[in-house]
Amino acid sequence: MVNLISQTEYKRTWQQINQNTHYLEATDNTDFINYCPQHFGRGYHRWIKLRGINLLIVDEKFDDDLYVEYKDINDYEDDIIEFGFNLSGSYSQGNGTESFFDWIYIDEIDKVEDFIIFANKRRLKVDIHLDNQSLLQSFIVNHQEKLPKNLINLIEGNTKKRFYETNIITPEMQLPLEQIINCPFQGISKYIYLEGKCLELIALKLEQLAQNEKPMAKSVVLKKDDIERIYAAKVILIKNINNPPSLIELAHQVGLNDYKLKIGFRQVFGTTVFGYLHQHRMEFSRQLLLERQMSIKEIARTVGYINHGCFAAAFRKRFGVNPKHYRLKS
Repeated sequence: MVNLISQTEYKRTWQQINQNTHYLEATDNTDFINYCPQHFGRGYHRWIKLRGINLLIVDEKFDDDLYVEYKDINDYEDDIIEFGFNLSGSYSQGNGTESFFDWIYIDEIDKVEDFIIFANKRRLKVDIHLDNQSLLQSFIVNHQEKLPKNLINLIEGNTKKRFYETNIITPEMQLPLEQIINCPFQGISKYIYLEGKCLELIALKLEQLAQNEKPMAKSVVLKKDDIERIYAAKVILIKNINNPPSLIELAHQVGLNDYKLKIGFRQVFGTTVFGYLHQHRMEFSRQLLLERQMSIKEIARTVGYINHGCFAAAFRKRFGVNPKHYRLKS
């Protein structure tokens, strides 16, 4: 079932449900939660006001698909300079695990795109909205040549043409995203910590844009059969998470040479073979912690760590907290 609603009505519904603002700290009016209307589903939107940044954390799950229609450009009030990180769930044509950068001057476009929020999938995302371009201007001083020309023109005020780019969430982005969602601090420490993490994510996204501008120093031409073999390699890694084959063994199993597997894997998945394995190990261990069916030592062995301390250190580096603390907090 798909429900159709205008953007104006969608915003009004959220506002009606959240007439009494839910502040996270009694003396702090810059960190608050809006709860999802029950006839939509469940979850929340958390807004945190930082210096020049509005940080949004979305964690929600809708009961039915919701098609939000922009009937009037006035439905959207402000220009958009947004760094977005979709960690799970489906939103319009997105696949739920992507990063994007969007810059729109509202008075320069005829219509903002309609969008769909798909049902029965937890939608977890972190959005960093900038008040204006001054923060970006401070970042790119003496580094203009590294970024896309159309983005530079926007930052320097030479154009108002929309800029939009989407890409993967890199392993380097995962850690600050988890640290934002699980921020352990309160008061002034919280704001300094979150501002630092937002700047880190902006820097990582700009670096991704800069890397995309460079010609690939190492690349191979991948045929359809090569890509299928690379996906087969991924499946083998997942099935053998606690005792993975070496790169040469893995290449032999899927019928590729190790060079093509190594370079092709990065082209297809945006990370190395064992970078992907590590990422999957950490995500799988996080899921096992939430299920609460195994001890932490058993989880460590399940994902391939003989030493419990090494597992705890890897988990803490990835998610910003120890496995025990993560389980207690979840």
